[in-house]
Amino acid sequence: MKIGTTIRAHRLQKGLSQGDIEKKTGLLRCYLSRVENGHTVPSLDTLSKIALALDLPIAQFFADDSMGHQFNAQKLTDEELRFLTQIRRYSSSLNESDRKLLLTMVKKFAATATR
Repeated sequence: MKIGTTIRAHRLQKGLSQGDIEKKTGLLRCYLSRVENGHTVPSLDTLSKIALALDLPIAQFFADDSMGHQFNAQKLTDEELRFLTQIRRYSSSLNESDRKLLLTMVKKFAATATR
């Protein structure tokens, strides 16, 4: 079970930086980095703070079908996750017509990138 990977996946999915979590929890960014990279295992109290900052139940970090496993199955890099998070964040303020246009553009970019 990789709690750090799950934390990172949820954080990126919500479009938050480690600095955002630092501000919400009071935990140092360097500590959060160590947790996400598996160098440190957080206590339940610390995990509770992180869950609160991410607006998640603490049990989510222990679920078999957690976000971390879903992202690992898709084999997305951190850079790809950040890109998709940014697209999602920016597209939420677009009207339906602009969203469809953006999706069409992304599909064309993807098609040319694989050639």
